[in-house]
Amino acid sequence: MVELLPIILFIVVCLFLMAGYPVALTLAGVSLLFAGLGELAGVFDPAFISLIPNRIYGILVNQNLFAVPLFVFMGSMLEKSRIAEDLLKNMEVVFARLPGGLGISVILVGMLLAASTGIVGATVVTMGILSLPSMLKTGYKPSLACGTLCATGTLGQIIPPSICLVLLGEVISNAYQQSQLNAGVFAPDFVSIGDLFAGAIVPGLLLVGAYASYVLVVAMVNPEAAPSAPRQQKVATSELILALGKGLFPPVLLMMAVLGSILAGIATPTEAASVGAIGAMLLAVSRRQLDHAVLHQVAIETLRITSMVYLILVGATIFSSIFRGFGGEELIEGLFGSMPGGVVTATLIVMLVIFLLGFILDFIEITFMVVPLVGPVLLSMGLDPIWLGVMIAINLQTSFLTPPFGFSLFYLRSVAPAEVATTDIYRGVIPFVILQLLLLLLLAFQPGLATWLPELLKQ
Repeated sequence: MVELLPIILFIVVCLFLMAGYPVALTLAGVSLLFAGLGELAGVFDPAFISLIPNRIYGILVNQNLFAVPLFVFMGSMLEKSRIAEDLLKNMEVVFARLPGGLGISVILVGMLLAASTGIVGATVVTMGILSLPSMLKTGYKPSLACGTLCATGTLGQIIPPSICLVLLGEVISNAYQQSQLNAGVFAPDFVSIGDLFAGAIVPGLLLVGAYASYVLVVAMVNPEAAPSAPRQQKVATSELILALGKGLFPPVLLMMAVLGSILAGIATPTEAASVGAIGAMLLAVSRRQLDHAVLHQVAIETLRITSMVYLILVGATIFSSIFRGFGGEELIEGLFGSMPGGVVTATLIVMLVIFLLGFILDFIEITFMVVPLVGPVLLSMGLDPIWLGVMIAINLQTSFLTPPFGFSLFYLRSVAPAEVATTDIYRGVIPFVILQLLLLLLLAFQPGLATWLPELLKQ
């Protein structure tokens, strides 16, 4: 029974979370309660409690995590100053001549917005408010419009630079070092957040291309499901060039500057995020869309999300310390090592658990609660850390999109008109879920899609 205490702790935490209790307080409170009971029963070493303050201090002074509020500020500034709305309007002009042009423009704008925030709920709600009415008015089939918006909102899990990849990169890096230390390597290699950014670029672009191709094919095969813009709305070449110059190039250049500086090794993620935050402000100023009210909204949103991230991280640190104090790491290592099929079976089980947890937890909780526990064990079995990080990100993205519990579906339901049925949302996302599963399968058989670019950049 004592050997199963780590599993019981994990199950009790999940039950409290499903009951609706705050994530950070549940992680910390339940874990400390188990630690107290374990100490009274003589099965828990209180030395693990004494390690927690130092770990929390390490989180608060971690330079890489300073990128979180800066990236959130950048994304919120692009949203609140209506730059994202202007970008969508200009992209509609650019793609008006293509079959399914409105849907394709929604995917590309959503990709940029998702990359700048990485918060699924914020992206889905924003794109739903901006795009769903115009897609329905144009004549798009409700299921296709809803599926496109839900899928686009989850792109922030895999398109860099997003806070999801920042947090996941930090956790994977720590897990990789821990796995090497456990193996007796006291001068360990390390992976950086920039490495994970590089690993996510090719799979992310493949996914965006797959989404856009699906909408294009549907529009060509069944024009009534995705009508083209009316002839009178199609524009001249001069207006097309103006739309590109005004609406598309500035935000894209900002993203390229942020991501390019990280990949080229010119700036750390935190330094690049500060450039992104200032650049987003300058874009808002240049369009006369930045005033005191907008700045106040952006600051409050940044404070809210950053506080949530750090509080969950503190709770997850307490949970992981006590989980290890009960021998949880050794239990996981023993379970994985005794499985038939070795690393393949272990990886499949971890991916399945993460996928199911994605129905009840956000990526932040899963990243901080689950990955530190299973990451070192999987990496010690020979998995590539960048490949594992990208697979987890896409797996979470698929979980957030899958009916009937995917977060993305509920977020869109909250802003969709009453005439859009919930079944339309569920039916619409199925093709996109299949595309993501195919990408996971492709990465499983071709891991070089995630590891090729990071290896090239290191040369």
